[in-house]
Amino acid sequence: MVEQERDSQRKIVRLPRRQFLQAMGVAACSLALSSTAQAATRSLAKPVQIGLIADLHHDVMHDAPARLDAFLEAMATDPPDAILQLGDFAQAKKQNRPLVEQFRKAHPLALHVIGNHDTDGGVSFDQLLEEWQLKSRYYTKDVKGLRLIVLDGNERPPEHKGGYPSHIGPEQREWLKKQLESHQGPMLIICHQPLAGPSCIDNAEQVQKILNSASDRILLTINGHTHIDDLIRTGDITHLHVNSASYQWVGGGHKNISYPAEIHEAHPWIEYTCPYQDSLFTTLTFDPKSGSVQVTGKKTKWVGKSPKQVGVANQPGVIDGEQVVPEIRPRQIQGPARQ
Repeated sequence: MVEQERDSQRKIVRLPRRQFLQAMGVAACSLALSSTAQAATRSLAKPVQIGLIADLHHDVMHDAPARLDAFLEAMATDPPDAILQLGDFAQAKKQNRPLVEQFRKAHPLALHVIGNHDTDGGVSFDQLLEEWQLKSRYYTKDVKGLRLIVLDGNERPPEHKGGYPSHIGPEQREWLKKQLESHQGPMLIICHQPLAGPSCIDNAEQVQKILNSASDRILLTINGHTHIDDLIRTGDITHLHVNSASYQWVGGGHKNISYPAEIHEAHPWIEYTCPYQDSLFTTLTFDPKSGSVQVTGKKTKWVGKSPKQVGVANQPGVIDGEQVVPEIRPRQIQGPARQ
């Protein structure tokens, strides 16, 4: 109930249930983009494509390398303009270097977002920056006229009460303001943790206020972290939750034996998940001709039981079969019809 009340206070609009376009196999989410965001999309000189994979969790899943292989093979078949992993990719330690190197070498623009689990095991942010060859925890990158603003939602608030920090501090907020003020072209805002909706950062309202000051140029915000498929709007900003490549977390109270015993023995965290049979990932296409954002869909099945069958209760604002699905839904996110 607390999260529902917070969502209400933040004036979150959950977008309508998908309606399939039979000819394209794409869901049309009416009014998902504000008219200003649609205009900013039209300002691109050419379509921009970005391949996305979220929450691979190499240190949980026994088959994470195969899931990454599936993503990279798909990206090689139809190369986008950049690829991006949305965090909770792999702990920044020597043992995981081959996976990180494979991702880095797969594309000239292979970009990282820092997740809360990437520094597990006592890894420092300085060690992570070195392992991942990043200059900063948050940064910008231009891709064919679209500016990507990558944020770090792992900062510790002044009165942190334990658990993983989920916060964007004052220095980073000032940096964000300057980026939004100085760049007049279309922008994409990226963070591992959501900036709106379920499990959002604890100072989401502060950040949303900053973003809405530049809503005429922000096409979309995207995040991982929640392991759900969802699309919502706060003010004039549309937020896309990108599903995990690997699983839905069910926690210690709902153990799930989904693989043979030897796999569970070697990878003990898997029993706290409902895994996806196949790797999930997507490509976003920002199309200036239509002023829309197209999300490529990918659907798979649960390995064994679903979270509902395991007995997991719905989280506030997250419904099994709606947001909790082994799928990234195909969507065509578009604004009002052009006058």
